[in-house]
Amino acid sequence: MDARIGACVVTPRQGKPVEVQALWYNALRVMEGLADKCGDAARSAWYAASADLARASFNDIFWNESTGCLYDVVDRDGRDGSVRPNQILAVSLPHSMLDLPRAKAVVASVERDLLTPRGLRTLAATDPRYQGRSVGGPESRDRAYHQGTVWPWLLGPFATAWMKVHKPDRDSRATVTSWLAAFEKHLGEAGLGQISEIFDGDEPHQARGCVAQAWSVAELLRVAVALAEGDAGGPASRPKRTSPGVRPTGRARSGRAKSPRQCDQSS
Repeated sequence: MDARIGACVVTPRQGKPVEVQALWYNALRVMEGLADKCGDAARSAWYAASADLARASFNDIFWNESTGCLYDVVDRDGRDGSVRPNQILAVSLPHSMLDLPRAKAVVASVERDLLTPRGLRTLAATDPRYQGRSVGGPESRDRAYHQGTVWPWLLGPFATAWMKVHKPDRDSRATVTSWLAAFEKHLGEAGLGQISEIFDGDEPHQARGCVAQAWSVAELLRVAVALAEGDAGGPASRPKRTSPGVRPTGRARSGRAKSPRQCDQSS
């Protein structure tokens, strides 16, 4: 979320962003596994306990009961209920802190509010700050960059998350395959045989930005290979069916730094 207009940050996310919590939890579980493989039972137990605490804290702090999905950012001043795609990493990464009902709810929310034929919007179209077209000069485009613009690479983690919460049957695979097939026409629209960096949030989702973006291509290829190998849901097991019963006493990870000046979203 690095778009700036002069000294103004268009989408400041001070505090504890949801995707940082998901990445932190995965790091703890990876370290738990590495310590176990190295025969270090004490360190493995420490990482396991830290991960359990993080999971309980995350579910208590980040779950937005009113919307049935996750808060985007939690800070000492409150919780940001913006519906953004960042939360999908809390389901798509190999280790998820969410039980199956909550994971399904997150995927359903992202599918309903953010999914387009060209990837995920960066902000729900119902949000008053939503910018449906990335056009005009640098200032205008920067205002839209993370405020509704579609990013195709996000279809990768969304597809992984979607497969994790649905039955891995022929119908599910056909659904994900159809999302990938929707890009066939685009391969001849901007960069020949390539996938663009971004698209407009509004229909017809015009291609914008770089005509050949590596992460756009890479994520769609990753999903295509996973489908071919029968592993589109990723290496980890499906989310557990029950919520953690432990009340948290720890803290979520913070991205706090010197507070930037927020841009006026009205113009």
